[in-house]
Amino acid sequence: MPVISFKNVSKGFGQGANRHEVLKNINLEVEEGEFLVLLGFSGTGKTTLINLMAGLDTPSTGTVSFKGKPITGPGPERGVIFQNYSLMPWLTVAGNVGLAVETIFPNLSAAEKEEKVAHYVKMVGLSHATARRPAELSGGMRQRVNVARALAMNPEVLLLDEPLSALDALTRANLADEIEHIWEADKKTCVLITNDVDEAIILADRIIPLNPDGTLGAPFKVTIPRPRDRMEMNHHDGFKALRAEVTNYLMDVGIKSKIEGARQLPGIQPIHALPKAVSEAARSQLEDRYLDYSQLHKIYPTPKGPLTVVENFDLKVKKGEFISLIGHSGCGKSTVLTMTAGLNSVSKGGIKLDGFEVKGADPERAVVFQAPNLFPWLSAKENVAIGVDKVYPKASTAERQDVVEYYLERVGLGDQMDKSASEMSNGMRQRVGIARAFALSPKLLLLDEPFGMLDSLTRWELQEVLMEVWSRTKVTAICVTHDVDEAILLADRVVMMTNGPQATIGKITDVKLPRPRTRKALLEHPDYYAYRQEVLDFLEEYEHGAKPKKPAKPIAAE
Repeated sequence: MPVISFKNVSKGFGQGANRHEVLKNINLEVEEGEFLVLLGFSGTGKTTLINLMAGLDTPSTGTVSFKGKPITGPGPERGVIFQNYSLMPWLTVAGNVGLAVETIFPNLSAAEKEEKVAHYVKMVGLSHATARRPAELSGGMRQRVNVARALAMNPEVLLLDEPLSALDALTRANLADEIEHIWEADKKTCVLITNDVDEAIILADRIIPLNPDGTLGAPFKVTIPRPRDRMEMNHHDGFKALRAEVTNYLMDVGIKSKIEGARQLPGIQPIHALPKAVSEAARSQLEDRYLDYSQLHKIYPTPKGPLTVVENFDLKVKKGEFISLIGHSGCGKSTVLTMTAGLNSVSKGGIKLDGFEVKGADPERAVVFQAPNLFPWLSAKENVAIGVDKVYPKASTAERQDVVEYYLERVGLGDQMDKSASEMSNGMRQRVGIARAFALSPKLLLLDEPFGMLDSLTRWELQEVLMEVWSRTKVTAICVTHDVDEAILLADRVVMMTNGPQATIGKITDVKLPRPRTRKALLEHPDYYAYRQEVLDFLEEYEHGAKPKKPAKPIAAE
């Protein structure tokens, strides 16, 4: 008998014309001891599905059962770990875990309760932090407390609702590994919701995609032997094949082309364009060092003396080249980008763009940040127009309007131009940010983890949008990222930085993959995983803040 089963379950919200069906005719059986992963885009009803399993919601039609009996509410046999950790801020780690022990085992002696708490705190690697309160813990540590608390209830089924999505990549990978070890040790039934394909394949016995229309896709069986080492997976043919299969399925059902192409871009010059005769005279000598970093340093004064964050950053970027800048947190990637944008002063060395020293912010260098700085009360069109009006002062109102609308169409917002930013999702707001940057017709496009706040499937969609628009403009671009696949997908060269302080360039990889690029095509390209391994090897060498004695020499791939 399955542990959890859904029979013809549908779930909707609202009434009449405003009713929205989130889940439609779900039939699903979760087997005892299984690790099931539900994978899908934001808004596909993943959380609604797990809330039905947890008894936090009831179906509109159909039945959800636990071991053959209808679920009518929450129960200790189903432990839930949410994306946001709801810890009691005044209690210590031990106190928060103790709440669960007290609830489930009220008759145990104080010593037995203490022993149980210590056991589960140790299980998630927090024995050293038992007496700390949540405010003294990192995000990853707080989520570990959440896991320990759920485990302390000794549930038969562990329900995990995107528990790792708010964590950085390294913490996320480490905690995912720990969840797998706990599952292996206790053989609990686990249901995990995620939007990360790699995480799904590493953890699952079975992956079930949730389609955007609220139905379930056909399951993918994961037959790769355990334990599944993340680095080894990069060489595993079964992993590569399944990764491509799941990715292609999700892209087919979830990423439909929303890009329209009716509007033409007017032939108007931005205020920062060089006169034609000057630009032609300068072209030959500047083509290969259009953007020139020369012995760049960033030094901050501190009470203990000067702190060198970035040193000897030396790089020549060709006109029209796309550079990905990657490295661990704190390696100075964003510092280099903000100096390039003119938002942060240069301590030593210099940056030249198109032959001129970079000084202060200028629309010739357009920046897309992780959180787009839009005016919430203005529409998408009005937000983009602010920059366009300044950059094209001699253009007519109609021409400027054409520029605004052209780029909003290109990023898939042709039918959403008049929507205010406050009504938009994070993904839509980031589209406006991308459109605004391209509409400035900049000499240099700077992207600071532009998709870092988005779920991985929305990120894929916007990467495709970015590549499509970039392929038309061929603007020189630098993208700061911590995502290895994103770095390779976008770049002509991946520039890898050593750990800070005194961070510098450790290695450069030439990415000689054909353009135009799509994620589907790259996953099937024979060289893709070799490039991926090169970047992964470098990042592993510098993991956990390591500073190898001999930095890897900057090299280019053959």
